[in-house]
Amino acid sequence: MSRREQYEQQTEELLEPIVTGFGFELVDVEYVKEAGTWYLRAYIDKPGGITVDDCEAVSRKFSDILDEKDYIEDTYIFEVSSPGLGRPLKKEKDFIRSMGEEVEIRTYRAIERQKEFAGILKAYDRDTVTIAYEDDTEQTFEKSDIALIRLALDF
Repeated sequence: MSRREQYEQQTEELLEPIVTGFGFELVDVEYVKEAGTWYLRAYIDKPGGITVDDCEAVSRKFSDILDEKDYIEDTYIFEVSSPGLGRPLKKEKDFIRSMGEEVEIRTYRAIERQKEFAGILKAYDRDTVTIAYEDDTEQTFEKSDIALIRLALDF
């Protein structure tokens, strides 16, 4: 397990009881470097959506724990936010919630000269994701080939 994965996992374990205590869902935790700065981000959600005040409440409560545990060696910025409309599907609960919904898939490499696909999420397992198209055909993707899968954005 990489250092990044360890930080994400430990953050998730410490943050989960705080988030659920507020009645929210912990959607994801990521530890990423952007423009030379490390960011520890927690994405939270609730029915009806997350507000800035919700993010602030979780951030304030968790900041003390971060200071106390001090398990991240790097200098970083901690952020709490909503996963947004185009939230990626990462965990099993994301796939369960999205069954029958339209999803967008981007692949790392072109498949039949195409890297972007959209269809109805029909099935998934540990290794694959299957979508159905409007013409009732289906396509199955290896999860290892998928760069991003998220709910489709309709405007």
